[in-house]
Amino acid sequence: MKINQNYLSLNDSYLFSSIAQKVRDYKAANPNKEVISLGIGDVTRPLAAAVVQAIQEAATEMGQKDTFRGYGEEQGYHFLRQAVAEYYAKKGVTLDADEVFISDGAKSDLANVLDIFAGGQTVLIPNPVYPVYHDTNVMVGNRIVYTDGTEKNGFLPMPDPQITPDIIYLCSPNNPTGAVYSKSQLQEWVNYALKAGAVILFDAAYEVFIRDKDLPSSIYQINGAKECAIEICSLSKTAGFTGTRCGYTVVPKSLVRSGAQLNKLWLRRQTTKFNGVSYIIQKGAAAVFTQEGQAQTRSDITYYANNAAVITKTLNKKGIWSTGGINSPYVWFKCPDGYSSWQFFDKLLNEANVVGTPGAGFGSGGEGFMRFTAFGNAEKTLQAMKNFEKLF
Repeated sequence: MKINQNYLSLNDSYLFSSIAQKVRDYKAANPNKEVISLGIGDVTRPLAAAVVQAIQEAATEMGQKDTFRGYGEEQGYHFLRQAVAEYYAKKGVTLDADEVFISDGAKSDLANVLDIFAGGQTVLIPNPVYPVYHDTNVMVGNRIVYTDGTEKNGFLPMPDPQITPDIIYLCSPNNPTGAVYSKSQLQEWVNYALKAGAVILFDAAYEVFIRDKDLPSSIYQINGAKECAIEICSLSKTAGFTGTRCGYTVVPKSLVRSGAQLNKLWLRRQTTKFNGVSYIIQKGAAAVFTQEGQAQTRSDITYYANNAAVITKTLNKKGIWSTGGINSPYVWFKCPDGYSSWQFFDKLLNEANVVGTPGAGFGSGGEGFMRFTAFGNAEKTLQAMKNFEKLF
């Protein structure tokens, strides 16, 4: 029996597992100190009332003989796929319901989508980067090349004409940096992908945080994107589904490679390897896209945006360079006084009782930077930034 040797090339511990262990050790040694986390991007606001009501009604249906449901469509119930398509229509993007596939979250599909591509692909990934992009490609043996985000380019790297990739990962608003691509910048990426015959895997998990109407919230708002891009999104941050699990992936029927329609390949993959998201959760997800659900979830987005403003204001006050926070729930900042990422992580934890995410955990391009998230409680976020100020 042979194992997948690619797994041996991975780091022993996932970034957030390492952080969690450090925090546990600190709490054990300092049981009387309150630690405030601005680290992992988990939401704190509860599900919207419209969502809870829909879930409860669906659960009741499942407990009655006449309305009980068994296996559903692997690609998602039509009512939810149609709701997503209508949501895109409000962005000026036309989609058919059968171009939308319901999933249990963006993280899964960002990895699973590699199933429809041959192994040994050249994959272009931004650096710094969400670890899942890197690790899942290592697992399947793809060749990874990087495009570097830096303070100079605002952590918005652009295409490198010296590289001809097969697959391109983009995330906007970006995790971890919070930076957001403009339409003209994304148009460059689309043109680049079309010329190379590459496929863009566009992570739109944070699209709902974009408040600037001039910034694109979908890759399909860019000319030619339907011929080169798969968009992957989630209700985790949009509507607090981190513990409920529901997302969606859009694969346009006009996206064709090697004579094959990728929409059909993804459908084949899902119907073979995935049994779909539960009816109860999909009913709750559909409620997100109702008028009532949109108003309620937008209220939560505003709550988190206010937290981001508190973080950004503090950094500006202290003269610390940062990006993100305005159209993103993430604030990415330069470690002061020449600290490395993990050195400043330790300083924050030990002297301010605040947890951030070390930029180095997102790749070499993140060394010397930190990420704060705006997903915490408002009062605790304010207290965390007061503790932060005392460091200086």
